[in-house]
Amino acid sequence: MSESEILDTHLQELRRGTIVLACLRLLEQPGYGYGLLEQLGDRGFPTDANTLYPLLRRLEKQGHLTSEWNTDEARPRKFYRTSAAGSRLAAALTDEFHAIATAIDSLPQED
Repeated sequence: MSESEILDTHLQELRRGTIVLACLRLLEQPGYGYGLLEQLGDRGFPTDANTLYPLLRRLEKQGHLTSEWNTDEARPRKFYRTSAAGSRLAAALTDEFHAIATAIDSLPQED
């Protein structure tokens, strides 16, 4: 495995948890899957549909998201929104993310 492939694998692992947090925070305003994919990408969280849709279903099953179908347009879309439990989880994850970033900043760095 090349150094680049190893880095990509570690970056993917590092980002995995941040996608959950980003979704919970972005979905404080209702959104649908494809629109959320674009928002995530625009904000520095590149994600693919094969990752996002199972994540949305899991968060909904856990009670962190609610959903409803919008059938007003020609193509029905399932809109998701962060629930009260999801907002509490997002706040806790945000606090922990900041604590981890502070801890990392305190580690020695190679010059």
